[in-house]
Amino acid sequence: MKSNVRRTALITGASAGIGAALARVYAAEGWDLILTARRQAPLQALAAELAGRGAAVAVIPEDLADPDAPRRLFEAIRAKGLAVDGLVNNAGFSRTAGFLEAEPEAHAAMIRVMLTAPVELARLFAPGMVGRGYGRILNVASLAGRMPATGGDTLYGPIKSFLIKASQGLHLELRGTGVHVTALCPGYTLTEFHDANGTRAEVSAAWPGWMWMDAERVARIGYDAVEANRPSVTPGVMNNLLAGLAKHLPDRLALAMVGGHARRLKRI
Repeated sequence: MKSNVRRTALITGASAGIGAALARVYAAEGWDLILTARRQAPLQALAAELAGRGAAVAVIPEDLADPDAPRRLFEAIRAKGLAVDGLVNNAGFSRTAGFLEAEPEAHAAMIRVMLTAPVELARLFAPGMVGRGYGRILNVASLAGRMPATGGDTLYGPIKSFLIKASQGLHLELRGTGVHVTALCPGYTLTEFHDANGTRAEVSAAWPGWMWMDAERVARIGYDAVEANRPSVTPGVMNNLLAGLAKHLPDRLALAMVGGHARRLKRI
């Protein structure tokens, strides 16, 4: 972007990982920021860091597992007199203990945070973007959304697949309005994500170091893709090869492939 016009991006799940990396990329490109996540302390630390680089940063802690959170966030931003020019739907988590082992509330929270909230936030903020003739919506999906679903984290892949398809549809619908929509589909990325769901040891053993990408590189690829108005982007040559292989394999073989991976991770 880097122009005399200051734009503002709202980034969900900005307290760590890809969300924090995206905040740094947006700030480096001249955007002001609205940061939201459940944990206020990391948001405040990141806000102080980015303010030191010249960005105006607002922090609005919110838990998107609450059904009322998207509307509250929208109203809080409006009360501050801010307009959202860029929306980054990044908040997310996974449950790997198994569909029957996880409590129904955990399933509901996953669906609200990673499926319902991105849809609602896009519906709330996209009309203003269209009205101003400028906007960017970056939905952080996953390579899992391009692969066959697997056991253990049974809902994660299907939710991310939905987000990819929804992004593609909105990309087409908003073509010509000045609003770009992109789904970012990273593979294994060096963040605290796997620490949070308790699978760090398993995934580190399952995949060699060269398969992993750092969050900063993933964030840069996502930013560049939405600026170029690509409907989706999957960082990394190997990740694209895996997705292509899964797409063209017969279902029986593709499911055997992801099932073997799930067993190596001790998820099934």
